[in-house]
Order: sequence, then C-alpha cells, then structure tokens
Amino acid sequence: MRRLKLFIPLFIFMALALLFWRGLGIDPSHMPSALVDKAVPPFSLTTVKDETRRVDESIFKGKVSLLNVWATWCVTCRVEHPFLVQLAEQGVPIYGVNYKDDVAEARKWLKTLHDPYILSVVDSDGRLGIDLGVFGAPETYVVDAEGIIRHRHVGVVDERVWRQTLAPLMTELGYQPQVTSR
Repeated sequence: MRRLKLFIPLFIFMALALLFWRGLGIDPSHMPSALVDKAVPPFSLTTVKDETRRVDESIFKGKVSLLNVWATWCVTCRVEHPFLVQLAEQGVPIYGVNYKDDVAEARKWLKTLHDPYILSVVDSDGRLGIDLGVFGAPETYVVDAEGIIRHRHVGVVDERVWRQTLAPLMTELGYQPQVTSR
C-alpha cells in the first residue's frame, strides 16, 4: 500500500497530460456558444459615431446580418477589417460591437480604415461581450431577421470563412445580396 502512494503523483500527471494533449486538438473557431438559437442579449448602448444615440437589440429585427466584435487594440481585427469593408461594399449588413476600447481611437480607426458597419455600439465595460460569451476579439455572429443568433465564428473572417460558412448560412436564412453605397 505504501508503494502505491508513491505512484499517485505519476497518475495525476498522466491524467493532466492526457487532458492537455486532447485540448491541443480543439479548433477555437468551432467553440460552442450557449447563445446559438437564442436572441441577441438585451442591451442599450451608444454608438461609436454618435455618443448621444442609444440603440438596442431591436436593430437586428428585419434582416439577416453579421454582428462583429472588434477593437483597435486587437491585432487580428486589423487583419480582418479590409475584408469586412469589402463585404460591406457588396451590401452585407454588418453591425459592430466595439469591445473594451477607447472610443476616440475607434472613431479614428473607422475614419482611417473605412467603416464597414451600419453602426457600431460602444461596449466599454464589456457587459454585452460577457452576455454574448465573447472570449476575445474578433468574433462574428450570424443573426437572423428575428434577432436570433444562428452561428458564432471565433477569429478572423476572411474569404474562405465567408464562402464556406457564413455566406451559405446567411443565404439559407434568407439573405439576398444587394450592392449599396455607404
């Protein structure tokens, strides 16, 4: 019995090593979300461009759209941004959540790098992000015309993600591309 106690740390180490090894194979872009098939959480926030204007979750009613969580401090958001601008130029409706960011920097970012968003809300304290289950930026959600979250993508939205995942899902939900000018 006494010798068996000597092997307890080894068994614990082996169990932890197995869990860590298994975790390495998990794709973070396929992280489950408790909000899929549920309504966008309630919020009332100001917008980046107009701090006197408050909007709520009703902005998602009536059309299939993307909800993109972004920040100026996020390096991968800078990588993703040009593609979001391209999608917006193709008429894809995109709403933004400026997550735990400096609003003045966010305005400067949108002015300099172009604004792909119909509007972007200011989530300074991260409350909306918490309600959405955000792990970090960027994250993008597909929201249907009833304001229900249908998909969550963690990481950069690029041409591949758009063509393979987001565009087919949006089309299935009733999205019809329309070229608009912003």
